[in-house]
Amino acid sequence: MWLLSACVLLLLTTAGSLEAQPGQSPFSPTAGSVPGGTATTGVRHLTLHDAISMGLRYNLGVIEGEENRNAARAQRLRVLSDLLPQVSVGISENGTQTSRAGLGITTAFVPAVIGPFSYSTAQVTLNQTLFNVESIHRLRAARTAEQAVALTYADTLDVVTLTIGNAYLQIIEANSRVAATEAQVQNAQALYDQAVAAFEAGTSPRIDVTRTSVQLHTERYNLSVARNNLAIAKLNLSRAIGLPLGQAFDLADRVPYVDLDPQNIDEALRTAYSSRSDLRAALRSVESAEQQLAVAGAERYPSLAVSGAYGLQGTTFRRPDSVFSLVAVVHVPVFTGGRIESELSEAKASLQQRQAEAENLRGQIDYDVRTALLNLQSAKEQVAVARQNVDLSNENLTRSRERFAAGVADSVEVVQAQQSVSSANDQYVAGVYSHNLAKLQLARALGVAQASYSDYLAVHDEERARE
Repeated sequence: MWLLSACVLLLLTTAGSLEAQPGQSPFSPTAGSVPGGTATTGVRHLTLHDAISMGLRYNLGVIEGEENRNAARAQRLRVLSDLLPQVSVGISENGTQTSRAGLGITTAFVPAVIGPFSYSTAQVTLNQTLFNVESIHRLRAARTAEQAVALTYADTLDVVTLTIGNAYLQIIEANSRVAATEAQVQNAQALYDQAVAAFEAGTSPRIDVTRTSVQLHTERYNLSVARNNLAIAKLNLSRAIGLPLGQAFDLADRVPYVDLDPQNIDEALRTAYSSRSDLRAALRSVESAEQQLAVAGAERYPSLAVSGAYGLQGTTFRRPDSVFSLVAVVHVPVFTGGRIESELSEAKASLQQRQAEAENLRGQIDYDVRTALLNLQSAKEQVAVARQNVDLSNENLTRSRERFAAGVADSVEVVQAQQSVSSANDQYVAGVYSHNLAKLQLARALGVAQASYSDYLAVHDEERARE
């Protein structure tokens, strides 16, 4: 599961560094869900807190993680049962007829056919392992494995929080792109109308009408693409959190740009190493592998077990006789045909794999934290530059339109200025998305995404105000 976490984080890091494309749903084991309830006719207003809460209940990764945890607990209880007394109670009624020959009796003093005769038995049976080093180590290994699965489940909750948070941010980005593109369509329409009026008045050539018409159709095409990307982004979120099929919804949180003052790299790494559940799960897996190695070695030791039974037996239960049995067994392995040696080799190989995975995960956490901090700083700078570029591009477009209206510039200058505004708006929208995603990735890298996502994205104040 820690490998799954690393893959998801790397995938989202790549998505944050490139232009976001909500229409392309990245592969993620946590992208599915089990839809809950039925759709309503109204539009559901979905906060980020609502989305993550639903995801932590209905997301497929969470459900499978919960079942894995239950299976690990069942495995531990099954191993524990080997060390506990096994008690059973039975009642039997026996009816028998046999032959003298079947018993190997040849004397004529015994009848050729014996019976039929019957008797009843009621007894309690007890089986108990008194000493078995292998079972003791196996129980310890199962207990540690259960702890590792529980920590993996906790890590899954962090991964799901990151996945749903990213899907929510993608919808916000897609909404912003739709709004910006709609503004560009309005500007292009106004420019086209202006060019047509100038052509009809004889103050502008036909080419200006053609250029502005091409620009208008281009912006309408971009708007169609942006709306489609928004619809698909909403489907991606709906799939991840288990919304009822066909449920209409919109977002109640905007998650604006809010700067974040992160920890320095040393403090961030200390926090991550102590908080990341996947690292603690990997260390528990190493311990479990060590105990499995001890299990294989303990198969050479003798074991002691006892079994006994006590009951009542007679032709009827009115006048029964007491019966009992007691057996003690000492099992000493003498020759196993190389089975123990092969299991030792297998356990050693598994232990080395778990140790290598744990060390690799330490390196992955270092990479995650450093990458998140770099992305956060880069996105902050991108937003600052993009914000200035938007202001300058809008100012340039205003002046170009004034020059075109005054007849001192042609439509080429205005179209180019309009394209600059569109590009600047795209950069700003992408910068805000990348900054918010980088903050969420940092929370995930530190292992606190589920607990602190609202602090990192600064949405808790809005939620409290609504409540």
